[in-house]
Amino acid sequence: MTYPTDRLYTPDHEWITIEKPHKVGITQFAADALDEAVYVDIPEAGTHINAGEACGEIESTKSVSDLVAPASGIVSARNEEAVEDPKLITDNPHEVWLYEVEGVGELDLLDGSAYEALTKEQ
Repeated sequence: MTYPTDRLYTPDHEWITIEKPHKVGITQFAADALDEAVYVDIPEAGTHINAGEACGEIESTKSVSDLVAPASGIVSARNEEAVEDPKLITDNPHEVWLYEVEGVGELDLLDGSAYEALTKEQ
């Protein structure tokens, strides 16, 4: 699979857009592992999140997984459509964002080709 180049990726299978506002979502690899999302808990606007720490969770027909923040900052918006209909997340993981984050410093994450190589190892 080729991953979009307008974002960076974490080893925890989340993405963050390079352009502001920084949108955060899960990757196709994560969506495939989850199968169909049935519940998502994402941080409220105004919440401070820390890179590498759990900031929510996504539950599917197969499992429950933590959402790990790809960057530190303040959540400025959350995607209420995704909260109301979590299946959207796993149906279109590279189109459906979960939340936006502001105050992000330099991003030191994987580009699409590095993330693709990581997923091939797993």
